[in-house]
Amino acid sequence: MTLITVAFLSTFLASFHVNAEAVASLSEQNTMSVLWFQKAGEAKGLFYQGYNIGRMRLDEIMSKSRGRNALKPAVVLDIDETILDNSPHQAWYVIAGRKIPFNWNEWFKRAEAKPLPGAIEFLTYAKSLGVEIYYISNRYHSQKDATIKNLQHVGAPQADEEHVLLMHPGEKGKETRRRQVERTHEIVLLFGDNLGDFNGFDGLSVSKRNQMVDKYREEFGKKLILFPNPMYGDWESAIYNYNNKITDDEKMKLRRKFLETYR
Repeated sequence: MTLITVAFLSTFLASFHVNAEAVASLSEQNTMSVLWFQKAGEAKGLFYQGYNIGRMRLDEIMSKSRGRNALKPAVVLDIDETILDNSPHQAWYVIAGRKIPFNWNEWFKRAEAKPLPGAIEFLTYAKSLGVEIYYISNRYHSQKDATIKNLQHVGAPQADEEHVLLMHPGEKGKETRRRQVERTHEIVLLFGDNLGDFNGFDGLSVSKRNQMVDKYREEFGKKLILFPNPMYGDWESAIYNYNNKITDDEKMKLRRKFLETYR
């Protein structure tokens, strides 16, 4: 073996080792966020808090006299990390590594996700008040059967073809489907774990997202109910300028760049 060959192999192996470390590190960085979501009583408390606020708001809204021609009230909810708990899938990524070929679609097909604290109780209460329930998720339309199966399995009311609205090919965001609901109903509450579950937040930069939160500060807890999700979401995609195809090394650099520390 020539010296040139040895040098080439050494460089290649070093590069492979660094890249493997970056992949492992990127996956392992999610360990604490998944643990918090699964095991922290604070996480459970925040879900109960959000759904309790939703219940109180429904009581207020429904107690007000509604005009004879008023549209029927509806609540709109995201599904993942709002009603269904997909953290076991996120934990799989941490343990097995993100490059293992077990994707979201395979997880959805299992229809095994459990309900998050307070979700089913709130949905059952909303139904008892005569409020229509719509599930608007950015799961793909092709995953609809599995999604309805999972929602029905955990006891989510009105989880059917009409009320579960998933993303069609070429569609971006949820605004089109929200407007579809608004043609026949008044959306009185929106629930989600991502700012994109509400109007006006799609595609915004990190700073713009935070500015919009300040702008709509009065709506949180009034019409918008937001749940915690430190595991994934547009908050992370915004850090990558919504280019999730960049390398793991590039993602690591951007994560560090956005950290704020003292001088």
